[in-house]
Amino acid sequence: MAESESVYKSASAITTAQRVVALDAHRGLLMVLMAIDHASSFIARVHSVEFWGTALPVYSTGYWFWTRWITHLCAPGFFFLMGIGMVLFAEARRNAGWKESRITRFFLIRGLLLIFLQLFVEHPAWIFGDLTASRNVMVIRGGGVPGGGNEGMIYLGVLFALGGTMVFWAFMRRASAWLIGMISLSAILLTQFVIPGSDQVTTLYSPLLRLLLIPGHTRLWEVFYPVVPWLGVGGLGLLFGERLMRDPNRAGRLAHWTGLAFLALFVIIRTTGGFGNLNVVPEGWMGFLNVTKYPPSLAFLTMTLGINLLLTGMGKRAGPHLRSRYHPLLVFGRVALFFYLLHLWVYSLLGLFFKTGADLVTMYSVWLFGLAILYP
Repeated sequence: MAESESVYKSASAITTAQRVVALDAHRGLLMVLMAIDHASSFIARVHSVEFWGTALPVYSTGYWFWTRWITHLCAPGFFFLMGIGMVLFAEARRNAGWKESRITRFFLIRGLLLIFLQLFVEHPAWIFGDLTASRNVMVIRGGGVPGGGNEGMIYLGVLFALGGTMVFWAFMRRASAWLIGMISLSAILLTQFVIPGSDQVTTLYSPLLRLLLIPGHTRLWEVFYPVVPWLGVGGLGLLFGERLMRDPNRAGRLAHWTGLAFLALFVIIRTTGGFGNLNVVPEGWMGFLNVTKYPPSLAFLTMTLGINLLLTGMGKRAGPHLRSRYHPLLVFGRVALFFYLLHLWVYSLLGLFFKTGADLVTMYSVWLFGLAILYP
């Protein structure tokens, strides 16, 4: 998510240009989908939360359900693509004569910058968006945020976890593939084992535990994206990036079949209803697909990473349709960090015209209008 356009120009000497363009388009697609969720929050004044230990959202119609569900692809895709981007960037800079210490320093500074931007650019946008709404108009679907305390709030979202993940892998990226794999899987599985049950939902866990593992609210801190559950996804991206660099065609086939395997595992996890769900599986087809995101349950990750891997595997076939550098997905995907920060302010400002909310059709219309504003 945070890699610049120049990274992918340099990486074209390592992999095929067509494959790198496909990754940019993949990232751009995730950006466009992500904007739907934030337009829903700022324009429609409707937002869903899927936290551990609390009731999952209930939807009256499939339209609102799919509006939320499609955006689930974004966060796992960001971390996975960031891992790939770190590998391609490192190899390109290695070929340009950078020492490993300089590459590590770059990732360290970049990761800390993401955390800084979370606190001082993203967080104020959310505050502004909340202030533009009429009092008590926001509709929150789901059981709310675990924990409590009203002494103030510092919101830590996806940029915080992306930054923390980049800092961690800045130092561990040169480890052997098996060690990276073990760390990644351990981080993902640890989350499934240690997240408490619903009887602990009001517990005020320490801020450090919130930042690292258990999302929720403890007085000053409101953490949606703790680092540990997500660094495993970034590690899987590192492993795939190494494969992509060695043999793009084989990596594409691997992504395809691994994606299908992940989706099959998702069906098994939801059908059995036990380990890997973090919440009781609701009834009906919506309930089957309604998964816990905070932190990402194994069901959430197998479903969303499965689809992201299929999109990655389609990269070579998508290449001929992405020849123009002005393709919207390429434009958004190549400046993803800038898009992310700017779109929050664009939609929060547009929210000034919708203080009491809007219907679904209006929300999607304003979403498209916002993309048109951002494209230039």
